[in-house]
Amino acid sequence: MKSILAALALTMSASAMAEGGAAPESMGVMGQLVFLGGFLLIFYFLLWRPQSKRQKEHKNLIGGLSKGDEVVTAGGMLGKIVKVTDDFVVVEVADGVQLPIQKVAVTAALPKGTIKDVKA
Repeated sequence: MKSILAALALTMSASAMAEGGAAPESMGVMGQLVFLGGFLLIFYFLLWRPQSKRQKEHKNLIGGLSKGDEVVTAGGMLGKIVKVTDDFVVVEVADGVQLPIQKVAVTAALPKGTIKDVKA
């Protein structure tokens, strides 16, 4: 019984010494605000800003579509615009084959003569 009490006393004194050591300090309120601000800056420059830039460029592309433009659609079709309406464009993908396509599906406007270069 005496040995059990001695072992218990040693264990208690060892844990008391461990508690007395310097504990790592947590980040203060100012540190947390700086950390949060850093995350917001990272998200702004890596996600929000590039995405809004792409959206603006696509909106300008869609607004500037006109008859005779050569375009590529989201599905990868290459063709020439033969008619433009408010929400749709009619694209000629081959001789006599015309497809109505939503304007938002147009991903790029190509330089004139691209279709001739691809067919050759």
